[in-house]
Amino acid sequence: MVSDARNHPARDAMKTIYSEDHRLHFPQAELFGGEFVTPFERPSRVEYVLARLRAVGMSDITAPGAVDMAPVRKIHEAGYLEFLETAWAAWMDMGHRGEILPTCFPARRMQQRIPVDIEGKVGYYALAIETAITSGTWAAALSSCATVQSAQALVADGARSAFALCRPPGHHAAIDMYGGYCFINNAAVAARMFLDQGAKRVAILDVDFHHGNGTQDIFYGRDDVLFCSMHGRPEDAFPHFLGYADETGQGAGEGYNVNYPMARGT
Repeated sequence: MVSDARNHPARDAMKTIYSEDHRLHFPQAELFGGEFVTPFERPSRVEYVLARLRAVGMSDITAPGAVDMAPVRKIHEAGYLEFLETAWAAWMDMGHRGEILPTCFPARRMQQRIPVDIEGKVGYYALAIETAITSGTWAAALSSCATVQSAQALVADGARSAFALCRPPGHHAAIDMYGGYCFINNAAVAARMFLDQGAKRVAILDVDFHHGNGTQDIFYGRDDVLFCSMHGRPEDAFPHFLGYADETGQGAGEGYNVNYPMARGT
């Protein structure tokens, strides 16, 4: 995240916010290519980033403060947050011994009603099958959100930039769905905080091989957040069902959603 503040030369060195609590989320299985494999999104990814930061002299790395749930509740639906917080306990109460993975979904022409049974709830709130929930997932997701909130506070206080090293990540988390390894949409929470603190316009530039479907979902009808995403075209890449160039926003948000889908080999 970057501000346009120019009067704080002593703050030009970019700080990194990082929480060790990301390690609480380490699913042991992901379904890929018809096999259960070690998830691609795992704690070692953060180690690579930390090592590189230190190698180039970006050693100002600090832990976040406590998470503030108020802006999170403005981004995500209340029932969805309650599900994330209670899913593991409900799963254990059913006598299950493994990690939480969805097995059914409210597909086309099915009812979009929230089941009482935890297996049904998982399918209702999940948008993909690769993302497991473990005993530490909710705590890790909260620490990831706290990380972006602390970085946002630095920029709001005048820093030119800040790096929030968030894990779990966030841009696939929609208003009321998780998937793509994402549970809370960290970038959307930061954007909401800037708006709440008086910013008139906020822009999110999402550069990732996969489309930021969750962030698009959250801001699609708004004109105070410009969302731009550069990604592999959905015909070829996850999440497949959002990210086309003709998705430009709706209502007040028309023109404030800009997708740049790229062909294979770009």
